[in-house]
Amino acid sequence: MTVISKLIDHSLLRPDATAADILRLCDEAGRYGFFAVCVHPYYTALAKEALGASRVKIAAVIGFPHGMSFTAVKIYEAMQAVLNGADELDIVINTGLAKSGDWEAVKKEISDIVTATPGALHKIIIETCYLTDDEKKMACDAAIEAGAEYIKTSTGFGPSGAVIRDIELIKAFTKGNAGIKAAGGIKTLAQVKACIEAGATRIGTSSGVAIMKEVKG
Repeated sequence: MTVISKLIDHSLLRPDATAADILRLCDEAGRYGFFAVCVHPYYTALAKEALGASRVKIAAVIGFPHGMSFTAVKIYEAMQAVLNGADELDIVINTGLAKSGDWEAVKKEISDIVTATPGALHKIIIETCYLTDDEKKMACDAAIEAGAEYIKTSTGFGPSGAVIRDIELIKAFTKGNAGIKAAGGIKTLAQVKACIEAGATRIGTSSGVAIMKEVKG
């Protein structure tokens, strides 16, 4: 199996996270060789400074956790995050638009953010817990057509997080045209392995250190 650490986005998205917490997150990411840290936009500059020349990427969440900001606000937030050091953007879709069936508006918003941040990698959080299977397919289609590189299952702040069946559905819907990030409630090595076997190519978790301790036995 692919080295687990290289699939993990080491995440700290609690609203009460302090600067010291972010510094610790970055130190852990470097020590364990995680692919990225995932933080709020406010902390991107601090993470950039802390990681220095490290190969660890910086992912910033946009429109988090509900996705219901004005598109212009999301665009500004995304651009500022990139200017402050973010390599990747984890963008929450406007779930209200999705549930209203306005998929052209969903796609346009994603496209506008992608266009405004051409140097970044874009992971679109479709928050599967709120969508029907048909809506999950439409969300995947909209994200890919808008130019996004990844579909992400969840924010971790909804009623449920990563579900194996949803990962399998996203894999079937995307047909290899996008990576899949599983996130939300992933706390153990067994869960990581199950997500990877279902099709996930990246794992978002705040339990990265505990998982790596399991790996090392």
